[in-house]
Amino acid sequence: MTQNRRQFLRTAALASVGTGLALNNAFALDSILPFNINSKTGIGKGKMKLRFYSYELQLKHVFTVATFSRKTTPDVQVEIEYEGEIGYGEASLPPYLGETVESTISFLKEVDLGQFSNPFYIEDILSYVDQIMPGRTPAKAAIDIALHDLVGKLFAQPWHRILGLNKDKEISTTYTIGIDKEEMVKEKTREVKGQFNVLKVKLGGGTDKEMIRAIRSVTDVPLAVDVNQGWKDREQALDMIHWLKEQGIVMVEQPMPKKRIKDISWLTEHSPLPVFADESLQRLSDIPKLHGVYSGLNIKLMKCTGMHEAWKMMTLGRALGMRIMIGCMTETSCAVSAAAQMAPAVDFADLDGNLLIANDLFKGMVVKKGFITLNDLPGIGLTKL
Repeated sequence: MTQNRRQFLRTAALASVGTGLALNNAFALDSILPFNINSKTGIGKGKMKLRFYSYELQLKHVFTVATFSRKTTPDVQVEIEYEGEIGYGEASLPPYLGETVESTISFLKEVDLGQFSNPFYIEDILSYVDQIMPGRTPAKAAIDIALHDLVGKLFAQPWHRILGLNKDKEISTTYTIGIDKEEMVKEKTREVKGQFNVLKVKLGGGTDKEMIRAIRSVTDVPLAVDVNQGWKDREQALDMIHWLKEQGIVMVEQPMPKKRIKDISWLTEHSPLPVFADESLQRLSDIPKLHGVYSGLNIKLMKCTGMHEAWKMMTLGRALGMRIMIGCMTETSCAVSAAAQMAPAVDFADLDGNLLIANDLFKGMVVKKGFITLNDLPGIGLTKL
């Protein structure tokens, strides 16, 4: 087979993946992929091996939102190995997700990836993982991320390219300023002054205007606000949104408790700013119920089981005319870089979780002049430190 022919087949296979066609038959010809090919199955003879271990993320500052504060985040790191190649994944476990290291590891112990000889059967593998038990979305996301990293490495391509996205598209990530005392808010803002094009401010703690004024005394960059369900009265919420618009705020995230559907729908209808769902949104099946209630969706891998479902959610949200945001928890560069592979397809990005911790395990997506900057490393673009 000539080199030109090999390149054509590789390009054709990439195109089929990027348009959502099945991966399963894209790899049956030898010499397309840089690993041992079995002439009968189109894939190597190995079995996938799953490994995992607990890890605690150390935050640079106490992280406070409307409902809690913390200085650390529990975490589980996952590896999937196949024929000497390793894919990395991660389950970040902030308290509000309701999952623990113990529940996550208990779930991972139930997963038998050895039954699958072909890692490219992503749909089959992740359907099996999802059906093991309900919930456990961070654990499922960890497997999803590791599987995508592995497949991208076997394919010798980064996922942004497999998805057909332009990594040079300028997408800014927000940087989060948690609820704090006025002087600490100013200090946090000064620390990152000039590094970001948009800041994200946590509100809902009863000091909303003081928070905004403190930040505005330091910087005039656009702001996004995340209320984390902290506002209870829709009329007062609308008044606050009008005030926020005057202060240069560009969007509002989860302004009211997620069960207050009618109030949120009314607020979205009257709001001069786009209103995004966060706590209201978990998985793909939630989106039809949120259409007309919110104007946008904040999709997070830890809540939706990973990249595979996140891409479906983005596609459905777009089809319904909703704006799309990709977000994260406090995470290492592993999960953040996985989400960043899809960033060129969104309206807003909040991918700063790795920047909020002091003990990252990886180098991946980086932020330059406030913009998400993707590399060309295969998979999700990681180097382990």
